[in-house]
Amino acid sequence: MKSNSMRSFHTLLLFTLLLLITPIFASAQSLPRATPESQGVSSSAIVDFILTADQTVDSMHSFMLLRNGKVLAEAWWAPESPDKPHILWSLSKSFTSTAVGLAVSDGKLSIDDRVVSFFPNEAPNDPSPNLAAMRVRDLLTMTAGHQTEVNLRRSNDWVRGFLNHEVPHKPGTHFQYNTPATFMQSAIVQKVTGQTVRDYLDSRLFQPLGIETPTWNESPNGISIGGYGLYLRTEDIAKFGQLFLQQGIWQEKQIVPSDWVKMATSKQVSNGTNPNSDWNQGYGFQFWRCRHNAIRGDGMAGQFCILLPDHNAVVVMTANTRDMGAELNLVWDKLLPAFHDNPLPENSADQTKLKAVSANLKASR
Repeated sequence: MKSNSMRSFHTLLLFTLLLLITPIFASAQSLPRATPESQGVSSSAIVDFILTADQTVDSMHSFMLLRNGKVLAEAWWAPESPDKPHILWSLSKSFTSTAVGLAVSDGKLSIDDRVVSFFPNEAPNDPSPNLAAMRVRDLLTMTAGHQTEVNLRRSNDWVRGFLNHEVPHKPGTHFQYNTPATFMQSAIVQKVTGQTVRDYLDSRLFQPLGIETPTWNESPNGISIGGYGLYLRTEDIAKFGQLFLQQGIWQEKQIVPSDWVKMATSKQVSNGTNPNSDWNQGYGFQFWRCRHNAIRGDGMAGQFCILLPDHNAVVVMTANTRDMGAELNLVWDKLLPAFHDNPLPENSADQTKLKAVSANLKASR
């Protein structure tokens, strides 16, 4: 038998190894950092962006810029901080559609399945032709056929409330932004997997990306709300954006099927005709197409995860603003011109200024 001293030695050795390994594991969960110039971006242009956002957006909460998978700049407006989860509002929708994509890849459903087929007990006894024709695909593309959003909070059973709402348009033909339709995606994923969307994504998405299991508010019946209610840190959002920029690959593993990423971020339906509006460039599966060949998930009050495939970049912003368009325009006006094809000469003075500006920001609300 081992002596007490030998057991104590082995215990001490194991404890020491854990102390050594833990920082390595923790650092592996964070995105790598790099200077802006090393990735072909001007530090001075980023300073200009932050200062302009600070002065014109009421109120910025956080900002992170990635290029080539590396964080080049990050800023939080106090009392926001790197470790503080932020409400995503409708940016939650992009995570919900990802859960649908994973369930499809697991063989749990098809996007051409009829919505009523999942809920025979909650659907009307004699569903209208349009309701009967509604597919999961129509929920994903905001073309469920509704003219108005159903007020789910008037019902204790949100699924029943949705299925009993009038469907005047043929599904797939009429774009109507529809948060309850995203809730129904969440309800369907829970129906076919036996897990809430939050729990289903935990092992499939959050853990592989090094995201601590987040809070996601639920309906009265215990279903992740789907269309909103998710809270994540700024870097968590950035990881999600980088995952999609990498066609679903994370640390050399295919986390989300590449064909799903392509479909989700491509124009699936038309949502307007104004070429100068970032809300009229087409809609995918809970992702918006933007000008400049950009893609975004967004949420009320200025929550953005913007993919810039032409520049291999991701921009994340959280805020509390009434003018999301003005906030988004700052990216086009200030950051797009800052991207260069090749590395730039290191500029320690501008890099020092960037760090100083980023460290002294305060939110107005």
